Amino acid sequence: MNFATPRPFVSRPADSVSSVLRPRSVALLVLSALVLGGCAFKRVAPPAPVEDRSVATAPSSRPIQAADVAVEPQKVLPLGAENAGKPGYFTVRPGDTLIRIALEVGQNWRDLVRWNSLENPNRIEVGQVLRIVPPVAGSAPAVTTATVAPGAGVSPGVTTAAVNEPAVTAKPLPSSTPLAATTPAPARPAPAPAPGGEDDVAFIWPAAGTVVASFDEQKNKGVGIAGKVGDPVVAAADGRVVYAGSGLRGYGNLIILKHNNTYLTAYAHNQSLLVKEDQDVKQGQKIAEMGSSDADRVKLHFEVRRQGKPVDPARFLPSR
Repeated sequence: MNFATPRPFVSRPADSVSSVLRPRSVALLVLSALVLGGCAFKRVAPPAPVEDRSVATAPSSRPIQAADVAVEPQKVLPLGAENAGKPGYFTVRPGDTLIRIALEVGQNWRDLVRWNSLENPNRIEVGQVLRIVPPVAGSAPAVTTATVAPGAGVSPGVTTAAVNEPAVTAKPLPSSTPLAATTPAPARPAPAPAPGGEDDVAFIWPAAGTVVASFDEQKNKGVGIAGKVGDPVVAAADGRVVYAGSGLRGYGNLIILKHNNTYLTAYAHNQSLLVKEDQDVKQGQKIAEMGSSDADRVKLHFEVRRQGKPVDPARFLPSR
């Protein structure tokens, strides 16, 4: 390939230096403007790719495990919840103890333990549903012996009804002294005639003092009978001791007698208890000595309960 030899510039008569250089200067200026203008434009980077992070994914190196998935814990229903509201059942409320429930429903707390197969009578939970009537023959639950008296304490960490009262063992009579001959019963009027029902009972006054507090279904579920420390407290009718102790707050040293399937009587605030649970007693028998335990003065708080509901003892006691 042949390259042409550059042709030399031949000046002409009319040319001057400025006229010769002017075209080249213009070209240089144009070239400089283009270079400087190019520097004025800012290069725009393309947008970054969008990454969706709304859903966390497990590492590709291992499969999704069960621990990676949050599972809502299943709600555990209280024991016996399927029987709530049915006749013959009782739902445990805050503050309830087995003894209080037994008094309200007119049953022996030991029967409630047996009917509900309770290993520990203190381990009753708020919302738990208890059977409060004997089960039908052939469907009774297995008998479980309670190892702790109600009110003796609650295991740490267990959700239970409020049970804080210490258990107190009843003071038995000396084995050498006949029960009926311990102290003569106070003089008393004849028993009031029974109202006439099959399970009705003819009660006598449990103490000889005057009435200092009358029955009020809301404020006072029995009557208060005044006396001196050590005055005899006697059984208002034949019955069986279903509770003797201080496990029911507000009652002090308490005795509860069950007379039949309808009636219970309660004797509270005693100084000492002279009978034991499951002991049979006779009407007029001394069962306690009057005191002021858990009370503001020496007195006997006496209740009559018909099918667990407190009723006015004055309706059942003879006039005097």
